[in-house]
Amino acid sequence: MTISPPSALVGAQHPRLLSVPPFISSAGQEAVELAATAGLVLDPWQQFVLDQSLGERSDGNWSAFEVGLIVSRQNGKGSILEARELAGLYLFGERLILHSAHEVKTALEAFQRILQLIESTPDLESRLKRVVHTNGREAIELKGGGRLKFVARSTGSGRGFSADCVILDEAFHLREAAMNAMMPTMSARENPQIWYVSTAVNANEHANGWVLTRIRERGLKGDDPSLAYFEWSADDERYNDDPEGAALDRELWAQANPGLGIRIMPEYIENEHRSMTPEGFQVERLGVGIWPTPLEQQTVFPMDAFAALTDRDHTGRALAFCVDVAPDRGSAAIAVAAERENGTQLETVHAAGGTGWIVDRCRELSEQHDAPFVIDPGSPAGSLIPALEEAGVSLILMRTRDVVQAFGMFMDGCLNGTIRHSGDAPLTEALSGAAVRELAGGGRAWSRKSISVDITPLVAATNALWGAGTTEQPTEPDIYFL
Repeated sequence: MTISPPSALVGAQHPRLLSVPPFISSAGQEAVELAATAGLVLDPWQQFVLDQSLGERSDGNWSAFEVGLIVSRQNGKGSILEARELAGLYLFGERLILHSAHEVKTALEAFQRILQLIESTPDLESRLKRVVHTNGREAIELKGGGRLKFVARSTGSGRGFSADCVILDEAFHLREAAMNAMMPTMSARENPQIWYVSTAVNANEHANGWVLTRIRERGLKGDDPSLAYFEWSADDERYNDDPEGAALDRELWAQANPGLGIRIMPEYIENEHRSMTPEGFQVERLGVGIWPTPLEQQTVFPMDAFAALTDRDHTGRALAFCVDVAPDRGSAAIAVAAERENGTQLETVHAAGGTGWIVDRCRELSEQHDAPFVIDPGSPAGSLIPALEEAGVSLILMRTRDVVQAFGMFMDGCLNGTIRHSGDAPLTEALSGAAVRELAGGGRAWSRKSISVDITPLVAATNALWGAGTTEQPTEPDIYFL
């Protein structure tokens, strides 16, 4: 790799933000030396990342299952990936390395760079068995069986491949659905490793920045036992105190750009500052991200708007009940969806600790009201199905797509005002701290990972709403306030 002579101003060779799990030895130096034989001479900061990310425990496995690297553009993070992939193929005996990028052109460029390194090094080229140039299926295969495959997340997820190492380039565009497809590919490997490599997230442009944001939050805590996290970025407090002055502060340029004075000249950054928007310069050159609030921390629906949907005086016939149970079985709730003239009324009927009371209460409600109970068999409440059936309770069992539909019905009803509720504390509190999870198929549902509130009243109300729209309506009116 050809580099320019260093100038007086050189970028920081150690990251501003660093968190690495302990290790007793490292394979990093071996990776650095192998890269050098291929003409890839790494900067000190690149060597540092490899040394710390390829730390080994006493059992010989990687100390870091996950590696997060955030650094601004054109600093040379691609060279780190090339060195890691060469080492995986030629030193570590990894059977499959999967390199994923957001766009086809990025994956193709990475493929061409590492192939050039291999083909220009006789010792490495002599072990080549096959090179696949098919667009979207680029791959390098060695005679010993090791493979390096390149895929674009926009056209392929890597589902079906069992990989020893997964490289997720352009991780600011990484969707949760892609992660859900990628992560299981590593479960069958003895010593897997996954890399998240990216520039900072700009939440105003990157709608899919939640995955990288979560990785960063874990790295900032500094106590993750399996995450090695490296971030080159300008001090965001200094930037926020004086954005205009910080943008011209060369000390901050060096803090955020380890390649400064080596492959990025200060004069070029000056030109960028004149040409780019302040926001673009902040994120792309200074590494001061505009980080999104993770999905599970967002307020799902504005609570003032939800309060405006309160109707405490309404009475109407019960259309469907639902029972939900917390994962630890420490709490449960029953909710009802009742008929009203222009929509549906939701209310928590019963919320209490434990589960011993549920079957008797459901039997009582079933005898009093001509309405079925909705149960999600895949939820913690699914274990109650045999007992409820034996008690003579009429049940409607949901499927995964029904759970997704129920969430959509709840959100649509709140937005368009067709849902009303009694303002009961269990439902209101559950919504105020509720979390959302994104499913592989693109749908959403309530997340069980929320630890701030008990969401069983909200899940029960949501699923009861779905049940009210899918059941045959009773012919006799019934008052549901109990």
